[in-house]
Amino acid sequence: MTRTVSLFAGVTPRNPGEEVLAEEVGEVLGRAGYTVRHGGYNGMMEAAARGAARYGVSVIAVTLAGRPDWGPFNPYATRQVFAETMGARLHAYLDDADLVVAMGGGVGTLHEVTAALYYATTIRPVPIRMLGPTASRLEEFLRAELWLQQTPTRPLDFLRSLPDAQALADDLAGGAR
Repeated sequence: MTRTVSLFAGVTPRNPGEEVLAEEVGEVLGRAGYTVRHGGYNGMMEAAARGAARYGVSVIAVTLAGRPDWGPFNPYATRQVFAETMGARLHAYLDDADLVVAMGGGVGTLHEVTAALYYATTIRPVPIRMLGPTASRLEEFLRAELWLQQTPTRPLDFLRSLPDAQALADDLAGGAR
């Protein structure tokens, strides 16, 4: 059975270490046999796709049909999905994802992450891993400002912050919940 991860990461890394982290994350996911879905473009998405591609897994670019000219897909995308609406694009990422990995990025990544958090609290508790310092700070902020709060009807046990690719590998070895 093929497992699928939706990877949310930005085009422009905040620093060189984020792009290295993205490639390491891609390697961890590829080694674990995950099909990787991402936006399909450059930067951190391309770095993660490059890492995953080393293990021969599928890398799927999910974007909008009739999108603005955001440039070509990165060379590691083995397939493209063109969604008609933003809502359909988010469903293409989330409806059958076995795991979501969120890293740093821009407003597009923020939109994807918040959609995944909403999805996991209201539709299906898909595991979400906030990976690296930028994503971990976002989770801390959302919890501190009560944008994310655990309640009896909305548990947050699907959500974890992980500092690096090794922590993701350890998490996957223990079984993503």
